[in-house]
Amino acid sequence: MERRRVTVQGVVQGVGFRPFVYSLATGLGLAGQVENTGEGVLAEVEGPPEALTRFCTLLADQAPPLAVVDTVHYERLPPQGTAGFAILASGRAGQARTLVAPDTATCADCLAELTDPADRRHRHPFITCTHCGPRFTIVTGLPYDRAMTTMADFPMCGRCTREYADPADRRFHAQPIACHDCGPRLRLVTPMGEAVVDDPVAEARRLLGAGAILAVKGLGGYHLACDACDPAAVARLRRCKARGDKPFALMAADLAEIADLVQLGPEETALLTGKVRPIVLLRRRPGGPSTLPAAVAPGSPDLGVMLPYTPLHHLLLGLPGDPPGPRLLVMTSGNLSGEPIVTDDAEALEGLAGLADAWLTHDRPIQVPCDDSVVRVCDGQQLTLRRSRGYAPLPLTLPFPVPPTLAVGGDLKNAFCLGEGRRAWLSGHIGDMDDLATQQAFARAEEQLESITAVRPERLAADRHPGYRSTGWARRHAGGRPLRLVQHHHAHIAAAMAENGLGVGEQVIGVAFDGTGYGDDGAVWGGEFLLAGYHRFRRLAHLGYVPLPGGDAAVERPYRMALAHLWAAGLPWDPRLPAVSACPPDELRLLERQLERDLNCVPTSSMGRLFDAVAALAGVCRQAGYEAQAAIELEAAAVAAGSTAANCGYAFARRAGDPASADPGPVIAAVVADQLDGVEAELIAARFHEAVARLVRDVCVDARQHHGLGQVALSGGVFANAVLAARCAELLRADGFTVLRHRMVPPGDGGLALGQLLAAAAVPSGH
Repeated sequence: MERRRVTVQGVVQGVGFRPFVYSLATGLGLAGQVENTGEGVLAEVEGPPEALTRFCTLLADQAPPLAVVDTVHYERLPPQGTAGFAILASGRAGQARTLVAPDTATCADCLAELTDPADRRHRHPFITCTHCGPRFTIVTGLPYDRAMTTMADFPMCGRCTREYADPADRRFHAQPIACHDCGPRLRLVTPMGEAVVDDPVAEARRLLGAGAILAVKGLGGYHLACDACDPAAVARLRRCKARGDKPFALMAADLAEIADLVQLGPEETALLTGKVRPIVLLRRRPGGPSTLPAAVAPGSPDLGVMLPYTPLHHLLLGLPGDPPGPRLLVMTSGNLSGEPIVTDDAEALEGLAGLADAWLTHDRPIQVPCDDSVVRVCDGQQLTLRRSRGYAPLPLTLPFPVPPTLAVGGDLKNAFCLGEGRRAWLSGHIGDMDDLATQQAFARAEEQLESITAVRPERLAADRHPGYRSTGWARRHAGGRPLRLVQHHHAHIAAAMAENGLGVGEQVIGVAFDGTGYGDDGAVWGGEFLLAGYHRFRRLAHLGYVPLPGGDAAVERPYRMALAHLWAAGLPWDPRLPAVSACPPDELRLLERQLERDLNCVPTSSMGRLFDAVAALAGVCRQAGYEAQAAIELEAAAVAAGSTAANCGYAFARRAGDPASADPGPVIAAVVADQLDGVEAELIAARFHEAVARLVRDVCVDARQHHGLGQVALSGGVFANAVLAARCAELLRADGFTVLRHRMVPPGDGGLALGQLLAAAAVPSGH
């Protein structure tokens, strides 16, 4: 006989791992015990050596569906003659080195029980088991046990206790286990107070059908919901939330509800129906039915759709046999525009009072705020645009070890990153840091992620922009620790390199296209071609500079960017152009003087601002109510044109130099000529996308000739544009390049912190 102490590390708590170990050990005739600790799952097993070896092998090979086994280590101990096998209460906390599982959509077994009138959990809004339900958002500490979750205040009833203790039951040691008898409790609240109704969900469905807006408590925060097919309700929600034209996300009862609205491929279907169930951006189906109000997603080529991922969602959208009700809901974050998602019940009742007609809420607290993740499929692969629920806090594997480091990210779409050794933890989506509430949410999330990862940062990394609030936070909280400042676009490329597993000494041709990034020369960069490794970068080429008149004013009013591009190209402000006619006469005269005198006109090489200019010149979008609206609507126009731009006739004028530049003037002139000749905006948009893709290919070909590099990394928020990203990749691959793109890390500023982390770690000591 032999005895071994076996330590399993990875995502092994909250996923049914101890019950799995129990079943595996008893099936192999082994004795011993298993417990959760701060380091992972610790088992002591005793039996014949052959059975122990098989036990260690099967721990990884047959792990539960939600588990991710990183390592299995064992050491030999003296045999003790133990009989039987036991699951112990969680052991010493120590330093938390285990990984917390993300929240997971309701599994098929629980859904079957939810809809079965004979099951004791029929219509239970909080049905869950070891394979599904809340995890990350309810964890208050480690090791993961019921006492360390927000379920601690809900004592199990007798029947739940028996299931929890039964090794043969699917809920054996399922920490969020609950039923109708032991809670949590659902309730419907109106502005007049709690509504006393027998069935809060049925009343909520009735209200939605009558045009009401409901605040619905989810896994990681509140949503605001209304009937997506009710034009008045959608318009009221848009107006009350001060959302401008930013698209709303939809929640559909099933795939049949959206089959006529969007194009669904196997990749999109797998994302919609999988265990994460993020919001998936789906291309609208040409000529689809007009039952969906235009106000759901005005001007967008896509609809953002998700399927129900909690039992409450399934109930809200109706089970078989339920009275008719909305089967397609607008489901948007429960917050005021620009503020973080609301999680606290009292804050929801007060802060959402001007938005919601009623609150469908419950008494299980949310420990960790977590927005819905947003993904799309590009070239048959997942492209993550917002990495949050369902993905956070799963770690990323790094291509080389890093010291304990906190990278604070950027100011838009903020997400920060903790890293140590070969692991990095990207936070969930935090938001835009220009709001005090978001900055406070950042501080709370950083403290919480430190607590569950046990990473104690010895250095910090931040953006070089002197005015970034994230960088200011890092300076204030450095406490004597080294702070590395990383150039914005270098960080984008480093993030793409890291996600694709490039080593510390490798280099790529980096194409970083976005809206705004602080340049080393004080200009606003955003159309950059870099020769980049993790340690350093060199600017090979960039989009030619044009003035950015009035800073944020030009971002909010794309017609101003169009006028600046016309001025830089030496083209007249023809009043027949949509961008010129959109500008009020007084502003037009002021803008002309501002450009002539170079007042408050920082030079910019931003590709995002060029998209804005072309959108305004083509008449697609002259004023923007949300970030990237002009670019999104220009992409929609290009999608509508189809593949009609093969010989587009638009071309940038490339200028030699160090760095080289690509003058957009000829492209602007061609757009103007087409517009004045009556060419459709859709064709102009398609031709512009083609011109940008060909510029990328041509500059990369030159860079390869001079530097011998065959790998191109595409990063930055502009590459969230599926039309551009796919065409760039197609042209580059046809020319023999290996194209590195993002998949699980956002290409925009939500992935910036990962690049900061790796770039800071690659700096040699003493630099």
